[in-house]
Amino acid sequence: MLHHPPAGTSIPAGRRFIFYWLPLAALCFAIFYQSSFPCFQTGELFIHFDKILHFTAYALMAFLAARALKQERQGMSDTHIKLAAVCFSILFGVSDEIHQAFVPGRFASVWDLAADAAGSIAGAQIFFGLLHRFHPASSRKIPC
Repeated sequence: MLHHPPAGTSIPAGRRFIFYWLPLAALCFAIFYQSSFPCFQTGELFIHFDKILHFTAYALMAFLAARALKQERQGMSDTHIKLAAVCFSILFGVSDEIHQAFVPGRFASVWDLAADAAGSIAGAQIFFGLLHRFHPASSRKIPC
């Protein structure tokens, strides 16, 4: 899940794309596609169940974005990777809410965006929490 190649080795670009970037692209496509249909009924188990779905989807998005960036930009600090992953996910959430405003039977919601943002922050934090737990050497600073 958090596989990183040994120091000094590299993953071919094609494999790197498939393993790190394709899952993120697939999730973005799935969210956009699902948002293109009128009023998706979740059969809510409890009030605001849809916010849990938003939180979870965007937590996964930020997790995958941080994972891809950590592999691709190995000289980038963890803080910058977290910030980039969270910003990407939140901006995608903004674009999705704008997109929904133009879909008949859908509307933009600031509360959905809040759930997206909270999930994005959580997903990036979870990625680095797991990374540092299972790969403690990755938490060391890279000398300049």
